[in-house]
Amino acid sequence: MSAANPFVIDVSMATFQNDVVQKSMETPVVIDFWAPWCAPCKQLGPILEKLAAEFGGKFILAKVNTDDEPQIAQAFGVQSLPTVFGLVQGNPVDQFVGLMSEEQIRTWLAPLIPSPAQILAREAMELVETDPKAAEAKYREALALVPTEDSLKICLANVILKQGRLEECGSILEALAARGFLEPEAERLKSEMEVRMAAAESGGVEEARKAADADPANLMLRIQLADAYAAVSQHRKALEICLDVVKQDFGDARAEAKSTMVKIFDMLGPASELTGEFRRQLATALY
Repeated sequence: MSAANPFVIDVSMATFQNDVVQKSMETPVVIDFWAPWCAPCKQLGPILEKLAAEFGGKFILAKVNTDDEPQIAQAFGVQSLPTVFGLVQGNPVDQFVGLMSEEQIRTWLAPLIPSPAQILAREAMELVETDPKAAEAKYREALALVPTEDSLKICLANVILKQGRLEECGSILEALAARGFLEPEAERLKSEMEVRMAAAESGGVEEARKAADADPANLMLRIQLADAYAAVSQHRKALEICLDVVKQDFGDARAEAKSTMVKIFDMLGPASELTGEFRRQLATALY
């Protein structure tokens, strides 16, 4: 690392994992493969170093002397010099070979550098589980910068749902649905919100259980109990209750139980073992 330019580093095989791969998890890294005998490299290098200083840490320039570090060049499949890679989150996302002008390099760099909204969203994502209120504030800041970014609206709906503000979450999802579709994550949130709303109406697990036990013939009360279980993440119990209703009834209760099961499948995701297990049982019960 140069004292004059702290955003430019010389990389060796020994330092590559920490200084390039790990660093790229937080900040984009531009890898400049060069050699002392390469004339175009001597023209390109100063341009890259100037831009690294100008961008002030928005990316790190990692310089690899291929004469000294042929293993790194071989690992990246470098066949001619100069070759430049952009690394984000540990993965090469773009590259160019040969000499480019400063203007062309600026254009090449643009997709690699996170925007202020993307930086806020990344910071928010790290706070979702530990401090959803702080995450919400950052997502709102990001949306103020890019009001039409639907992915941020979905993230905002998620942290609002985590805070139990069901109607507010529903309003965001309703606005997204007005486009004529919902992304899979938005569908998942919608299902969770609807289950939690139904559970809130039943008064929670204990109240729903009392009501169902008091009127065993009322299958709708059994479904309300299933909603209550699902809302507190007791998904197997919820699915078992709904499946039992599907097997017993051929009318409205069956349709409602099936709908609740599908919502729980959405909440769990297609990779869940419970989803696979109960999808098969539901299909058998229906057909």
